Amino acid sequence: MNQEEKLEKQRIKAEKEHERLVELSKFEREYNEKGFELIGGIDEAGRGPLFGPVVAACVVLPKGCLIEGVNDSKKLSEKKREALFDEIKEKAVAWGVGIVDNNTIDEINILEATRKAMHEAVSNLQVKPDYIFIDAEKHVDTNGIPYLPIIKGDALSINISCASIIAKVTRDRMVDEYAKQYPEYGLEKHKGYGTKQHTDAIKQYGLTPLHRKTFCQKFI
Repeated sequence: MNQEEKLEKQRIKAEKEHERLVELSKFEREYNEKGFELIGGIDEAGRGPLFGPVVAACVVLPKGCLIEGVNDSKKLSEKKREALFDEIKEKAVAWGVGIVDNNTIDEINILEATRKAMHEAVSNLQVKPDYIFIDAEKHVDTNGIPYLPIIKGDALSINISCASIIAKVTRDRMVDEYAKQYPEYGLEKHKGYGTKQHTDAIKQYGLTPLHRKTFCQKFI
């Protein structure tokens, strides 16, 4: 492949990526046209694990902002998420994170804990958006800001996609630190999810203070 062919291939790739990002921003454009200038997106990470907190993030991008590579965090490699984490924070008008620990999850259940984390993420924004998109979740206290739940929103809204990346990287980094305290559980590999390695370790070593007791009853 000569230089000209390489450049053409790169051009086509960039064009396709731009088209994908434009499609990912269709909800944002629709609500911008309705008069909402600043749109926020909320998503969470860690609803399903047996260990650690649930983390939510709210990201408010500038109007029309397209960040190359942004997608649902589950579709991205760890390396790509880490790179986008910093770029999203740099380019966002505002971003906020909410963290609810395992003890609170046990006390109020994971659904209410997720809603609480989402409320905290909104409360921690430096700039309040005019409207918020939330990945699937209803009944969230957004401090009076109007919002729309979007099913599979992390694949349909660029702000929610960005929030999914911020929430996922934040939580993974926390769990990686916890893994140093509890090396026998292999937390750095599964991030607290119920893999065989993790459940076998629970059966052998019992629960740490950071396990969700209500999630682990059948493994004790």
